[in-house]
Amino acid sequence: MLGLHRSPYHGFSVEFSQHRPYIQGDNPKDIDWKVYAKSDKFFVKQYEEETNLKCHILLDISKSMSFASEGNIKKIEYASMLVGALSYLMLNQKDATGLVLYSDKIHHFLPPKASNIYLTEILKKLSTVTPDGNTQTAACLNTIAESINKKGLIIIISDLLDDISKVLTSLKHFRFKQNEVVVFQVLDPQERYFAFSKDAIFKDLETDEEMTTQPHLLQKSYQEAFNSFLKSIKQDSLNYGIDYNLLDTSVPFDKALYAYLQKRIRLH
Repeated sequence: MLGLHRSPYHGFSVEFSQHRPYIQGDNPKDIDWKVYAKSDKFFVKQYEEETNLKCHILLDISKSMSFASEGNIKKIEYASMLVGALSYLMLNQKDATGLVLYSDKIHHFLPPKASNIYLTEILKKLSTVTPDGNTQTAACLNTIAESINKKGLIIIISDLLDDISKVLTSLKHFRFKQNEVVVFQVLDPQERYFAFSKDAIFKDLETDEEMTTQPHLLQKSYQEAFNSFLKSIKQDSLNYGIDYNLLDTSVPFDKALYAYLQKRIRLH
């Protein structure tokens, strides 16, 4: 199974645990010379292994994630499948993995754990998700960044239909704390191309505001504005060292995930 980083068995982080007397065969590099200077006896530092890393998966469950055009699944369903697959891969690599659900507030926080049994708990929580609340990605990400004290991997899955300048600032917050940041922007094809053929009433899923319009008159300007929006996200992510990925719900999920994992292999 393809993984998310180079190897599940290399690059383990270690933390100092205690001292113990030096015995023949120990690596001399592990001798604590400060202790020797005080006691005139050889002691070595003993370490304990941790998991490869800690991963927090942040899932946007705001009302806008419930959108689906004809023939496609809802963004939240697509995103939830992605969370499940990534959680499986991370836990299979012995990486501690946790889940955060947010919209205009933090709805649920499952702290990272490395047990394979934990996957069941993550999937159970995903099965109960119902989109709720307005999108306030930036504020929620800042709150989460402040609560995470140890650097690791941060995966954000959202449609990013928010004030993107504020969102990017919050993503920089994670990077400032030396986290690796991966962003999956999940969009419905109609959100990207606005290819509606008939006059329609559009309703904002978060504010309930309605607008009647003739889509064909707006399609060109809409696409130009939206493409500019996407270009800005992609370029700024690149500038900040963020792994940005655009996912279209019309693309079969397994193909999208495979393409991403192939990309990770090339990067490493």
